[in-house]
Amino acid sequence: MTPSQDVTTPELDQEEYGNSEIDPLNELPDEVEMSLFDHLEELRQRIFYSLIAVVVGIIGCFIAVKPIVKLLEVPAQGVKFLQLAPGEYFFVSIKVAGYSGLVLSSPFILYQIIQFLLPGLTRRERRLLGPVVLGSSVLFAAGLVFAYLLLIPAALNFFISYGEDVVDQLWSIDKYFEFVLLLLFSTGLAFQIPIIQLLLGNLGIVSSQRMIAGWRYVIIGAVVLGAVLTPSTDPLTQSLLAGAVLGLYFGGIGLVKLTGK
Repeated sequence: MTPSQDVTTPELDQEEYGNSEIDPLNELPDEVEMSLFDHLEELRQRIFYSLIAVVVGIIGCFIAVKPIVKLLEVPAQGVKFLQLAPGEYFFVSIKVAGYSGLVLSSPFILYQIIQFLLPGLTRRERRLLGPVVLGSSVLFAAGLVFAYLLLIPAALNFFISYGEDVVDQLWSIDKYFEFVLLLLFSTGLAFQIPIIQLLLGNLGIVSSQRMIAGWRYVIIGAVVLGAVLTPSTDPLTQSLLAGAVLGLYFGGIGLVKLTGK
């Protein structure tokens, strides 16, 4: 090698790489060339596996449905339930098992979704994957607990005390579980607000400053959301849910700020 020949050093390579516009966090580490048919086939398989998990979860919950039903009857504080039609409790059992089985199988469904999306995610997006999945699961469980311990008892106490001196408290078991299950799952979904904010902030769609600037609209939206999601018409339940939504929203702003967005 003569002195006139170019010599490429690691320092020059590093300098050249640093000046380039390539960001390693925007790379696709597991990028695989697949045809549209291959994507559809993989999607079909993962949906099929998810459906199997849901069916197994529903069957398992249906076998053990009585303890679940008794647990959900606790907030009614000893109110007597009536079966107003033949087979009403049977169909209620199927409904309870369906919701419970869906909750039990949700981790497996989430795993299938992640495995399908993972090859198309950059390194930057994958860094959000763990916190988003864990946070979403924790918040959904917190929403169920919040509804079970606070919202449902508050709503039932309102209805019981309102008609205490006028009517006997004999409730249709189907209507009761329709009320309870809807309130549980709508609250669990409402508790996903901080996760949505975190995604919007880190994807550069909405900044924390813009989230704070729209606080007036958020208050109106929380009141409307509390009225829509709660199956009861009592103001206490709607106010509790609206307050929780507001707390979650401003907590979500704090999370977005912590990430520097």
